[in-house]
Amino acid sequence: MDATDGPPILKLGVDDAIAGLALSTEAQWNQTEEDWRIFLRDGVVFGIRDGMRLVATAALLPYSGNNAWISMVLVSGTHRRRGLATRLVDACLETARKNGLTSWLDATPAGAAVYGPLGFTPTLQLRRLKLLKSAQVSSPTPSVATLDALRARDRRATGFDRTALLTAFAQRSGSRITTANGCIALVRDGRTARHIGPLFADNAAEALALVHAIARSENGPFLVDAVASQAAFLEGLTASGWTIERPFQRMRFGPATTTGEKTPFAVAGPEFG
Repeated sequence: MDATDGPPILKLGVDDAIAGLALSTEAQWNQTEEDWRIFLRDGVVFGIRDGMRLVATAALLPYSGNNAWISMVLVSGTHRRRGLATRLVDACLETARKNGLTSWLDATPAGAAVYGPLGFTPTLQLRRLKLLKSAQVSSPTPSVATLDALRARDRRATGFDRTALLTAFAQRSGSRITTANGCIALVRDGRTARHIGPLFADNAAEALALVHAIARSENGPFLVDAVASQAAFLEGLTASGWTIERPFQRMRFGPATTTGEKTPFAVAGPEFG
């Protein structure tokens, strides 16, 4: 079967959030229904159905400066190895091309092997870490920071204006923006674990201190997507009980449009960049 054959590719709407969540839950990902609504409301989500059932997706989420993030590339276990993911990623790339967008994504090692031949080039690497802990909470909550402060640090680090994304995160029940000693992080709910990130700091010691304060101030488990080049931060996490779950390779399709001033210590997540 050719990649162009098969069931049609459809554009999904906000009413498909629950169906999308079923796919990411099957894959044991951490996204919530609210995460899906961000993609469906602010981006373009392509899908393939088998009858009434949604069996595959891919999303393109635009940011400022002619950039966009490709993510939520999911295929149900009953429909894999049929070329559905390739067709959906091609649909995202074609949409990005028509709109003059440079596309980014964070790929698993298996995904990177597929995206490389398509023309994606590697940039930085990430490591997803998880902390399992008891329900005992032993420290006060770190100080609260403002959304404007987080947005400013995020833009300096990424080169993107992600006001809409960060606002959506911050307005959720259970979300908080914390700060200590000049570093700042967003903490939000996921389906199975609290997610810490993005996280910005001047040095690894301050970044680690804030992560530890967050972990001691509330119940886990926690996930963090650390930038691999921040070696001291990564080593400090693993030394304090965090375990590496998987790597991700950040990749870009198209010309570089912007450069961040300073590398973050942790990102918003492989689905958001």
